[in-house]
Amino acid sequence: MIKSRIIIKSILLCALVLFCRLPAYAEDKIIAIVNQDIITQKDLNDFLNFTRMQLSLELKGEQLESKIQSMKLDLLNRLIEDRLILQDAKKRGITLDESRVRARIDEIKRRYMTDAAFQKAIARQGLTQADLENQIREQLFMYSSIDANVRSKIVISPTEVTEFYEKNKEKIKIPEQRQILSIAIGTDERLADEIYRDLNKGKDFKEIQDKYSFVTNQMMVIENGELREDIERAVFRLERGQVSKPIEINGTYYIFKLEEIISPQQQSLSEAQEDIYTYLFEEKLQKGVARLLEELKKQAYIKITQQENPPK
Repeated sequence: MIKSRIIIKSILLCALVLFCRLPAYAEDKIIAIVNQDIITQKDLNDFLNFTRMQLSLELKGEQLESKIQSMKLDLLNRLIEDRLILQDAKKRGITLDESRVRARIDEIKRRYMTDAAFQKAIARQGLTQADLENQIREQLFMYSSIDANVRSKIVISPTEVTEFYEKNKEKIKIPEQRQILSIAIGTDERLADEIYRDLNKGKDFKEIQDKYSFVTNQMMVIENGELREDIERAVFRLERGQVSKPIEINGTYYIFKLEEIISPQQQSLSEAQEDIYTYLFEEKLQKGVARLLEELKKQAYIKITQQENPPK
C-alpha cells in the first residue's frame, strides 16, 4: 500500500514538473534554421517585444497596435534577414565597440524618471535588460554591416538631383500650411466649454484671455504631419478665424484657433535639393540592401519549420 502511494506520488510529481516546464519548451521550440544558426520561439517573441518598445516611443494606443499587427505577418522573414546580415558581418570581421551599446541603453534610460521605471517598462514588454542589450548589439552590428556593404558606396551626383527635380517639378511643392493658435486651458472641462462658447461667439480675444488667463502657443502645421489624428481632423475642418471644440490631451483641455491658411507653393531647385538628395539616397539604400539580401539568401541554407505559437 505504501509502495503504491510512493508510485502515485512519483507520477504526480513527474506530471507537475512536465507541466511547469511546458512554457519553457514552447519558447525553446526551433522555428527556423539559418545556416549554422537556429531561431527559437523566444527569439521571435523577443524580437517582437523589442520592436514594440521601439515603436512605443513614437506611436501610442491604436496606432501602435495597428502597426504591430501589420508587422507580425512578416516578422519571421525579417528576423531571418537580420540573421543573414549578422552572419555576413561576422564573416567580414566587423567589430563593435561595446560602449555604443551602453550609450544606447543610457539614451533609452533617460526617457524614464528612474532606473526602476525603466526596468518596469522593459519588463512590461517581456524583456530583461540583457535581452534589450542583445537586441541593440545585433541592431548595431547590422547597421555597421550595411554601412560597409551598401551605405558607404552610395553616390548621388548633382546631375541626378537636377534631373529628378525637372521630372517631378509639379509634385515638389510645399503643401498647404495652417497657422494655428493653441490655447491650453487646464483640466476643467466646464471652463473649457465656457471659453469655447465665448470664442465661438466672436467676443474680443484679448478680453477673454485676460478674464481666464489661459496659455497660448502659435504653430505652423501641415496635413498628414505630426499632429494627433483627432487634432488634425479638427484643425483642417476650420475656416479662417474659427475655433475648434475643446480637445482633451493627457488630462489638459485645448482649443485651436485657425489664424491663417497658406496655399501650396512651388519649391525652387535650391529649396528642394536637400530633400531630393535624401529621397534618392534612401531609394538607393533600400535597393542596395535588397540586393545584398538576395545574394545572401542565394548562398544560404534556410529552413522554416511549422510555427505553432505566433508571437503575442
